[in-house]
Amino acid sequence: MAQDTPRNSQFCTTPVLPEGGKRNVLVTSALPYVNNVPHLGNIIGSVLSGDVFARYCRGRGIRTLYIGGTDEYGTTTETKALVEGCTPQELCDKYHAVHAEIYKWFNISFDIFGRTTTELQTRITQDIFLELHKNGFLEERMTTQLYCEEHHSFLADRLVEGECPKCGYKDARGDQCDLCGLLLDPLELKNPRCKIDGSSPVTRETKHIFLELDKLQPKILTIFNESLAKGAWSANGAQITAAWLKQGLQPRSITRDMKWGTKVPLPGYEEKVIYSWFDACIGYVSITANYTDQWEKWWRSPEDVQLYQFIGKDNVVFHSEIWTKLHHLSTTDYLTYEGGKFSKSRGVGVFGDSARKTGVPADVWRYYLVSHRPESGDSEFTWDAFVSSNNNLLLNNLGNFVSRVVKFVNSRHYNSIVPDWKDYSQDSFVAWETEVNGLLAQYIRELDAVKLRPALATVLNISQLGSSFLQSNKLDNKLVENEPAKCAAVIGRAINLVHLLASLIAPFMPDTAEAINKQLRVEPLPILDGWDASSISPGHEIGKAQHLFTRISPEKGEEWRRLFGSKEDGAMKKGSNGGKKPKIGGKTSAGGEDAEKDCSRCLCRCS
Repeated sequence: MAQDTPRNSQFCTTPVLPEGGKRNVLVTSALPYVNNVPHLGNIIGSVLSGDVFARYCRGRGIRTLYIGGTDEYGTTTETKALVEGCTPQELCDKYHAVHAEIYKWFNISFDIFGRTTTELQTRITQDIFLELHKNGFLEERMTTQLYCEEHHSFLADRLVEGECPKCGYKDARGDQCDLCGLLLDPLELKNPRCKIDGSSPVTRETKHIFLELDKLQPKILTIFNESLAKGAWSANGAQITAAWLKQGLQPRSITRDMKWGTKVPLPGYEEKVIYSWFDACIGYVSITANYTDQWEKWWRSPEDVQLYQFIGKDNVVFHSEIWTKLHHLSTTDYLTYEGGKFSKSRGVGVFGDSARKTGVPADVWRYYLVSHRPESGDSEFTWDAFVSSNNNLLLNNLGNFVSRVVKFVNSRHYNSIVPDWKDYSQDSFVAWETEVNGLLAQYIRELDAVKLRPALATVLNISQLGSSFLQSNKLDNKLVENEPAKCAAVIGRAINLVHLLASLIAPFMPDTAEAINKQLRVEPLPILDGWDASSISPGHEIGKAQHLFTRISPEKGEEWRRLFGSKEDGAMKKGSNGGKKPKIGGKTSAGGEDAEKDCSRCLCRCS
């Protein structure tokens, strides 16, 4: 089987390990299911969000490990492999490479980008399964399932479609109705049909292993309350978890009648596999184990390690109740596209493999996605907002401030040498530095609380504060000629603020931060609690100014809108439900037709 490979292994051969007595942060982003190409909603929902937080922690000097990978077992892999005429392993190899290349272009700083189809995944999953069995938390039950007589197979939840018993939606799936959101058992569907061949299945009995979550509920509730208090979870993650616990956890089947998955290590179950919902979360551990043989230091030392998990809200239950010992759960809502849904099959929306084709740098995409991160409700991608973000916020704010300062030092007045400025000050300068430090403290509070979107806005507020400082002190040729000492003090503080901004923007826009530091000819500045404008000293020689951003014309936005489709292109055809659209996001299914649920940012295996 293909093994996990550290993404940056060519640069670092010594694994990052936690240190006792210090703060250590383990970051995971939900393992995207490997049956399709991720779109922008997938990318911001977990992977990019996890990357921003991991980069921030590193910038603060915290020992940080960021784990990512692809989730590869399950029904949808088998189905997609049938469609593409290949084996499940070949399909996984193909899409694992696709995902890896996309995340590389988006500059995602995984310490390792792995996968769940490895020997260590099998070994660790089976060990956990057997430990649960030994401790009395697994039970064998006879169940009644739908069986397809056409291709002689029991049908997993995702391979059954039919009419929702609650709202009448004709294309409800065996596990959930995407129109009304009702969680379902396949047997509850009216007029069920096999998704593979369209035939009507029959019912047959089969035995399965159930995880008795009801027995574990008291302990899960305790862990949840402790983590919620200490880790300040995002609101939707906390609300969803609390609702499930209030409803009462029920035993959940964790085996399936299929071939593509981790084998059940019990006699009599040779033709069954462990259900991928149970298996997938263990991927975080096995990928870490493929990164270092000392993986238990990260996963069995909760007193030394804080676990931060980044997922979409549709997979909260699997992380907070089945996979419980975490410090902070960061969940996002949905990102829609131009008022509709992302749809690969209909050519609507920007997908990871096509974002680069616009010619817009990855950092601009990163900026837009984080600035529209659906942290407290759904948000929308529009081309108008994308173009405006680049032109009015990046170019006119951050880009303009950095360019103005660097060019002034480049000018004939200073010939790229930072002037001697430390002997001049006035009350307004002290007040300005105090204001900068107030915003710096706010930035740290926001990122410590995993409020990525507000923190990014704070960076631009600091940049704007720099521009206002130049404006209020009337930085120009007259100032340097008439009040050289004051001008030197203004430009000295401003060039140090540019250095600070590079460190603060780095978690969000790493290439931009690197470009700024290159122009300044300095090393990156750590993200410290306070700023004293002293990192760049008088006499330091900087490089030449370079444009950080390029203006995008509105016409280009219209061109991209036509190229990538609109909601009209992806609108659902009217059916028995009166043309209503499921209210849950949008995703391309394993079979190439749209599944209307956007479980994109997570371990989702929607089909």
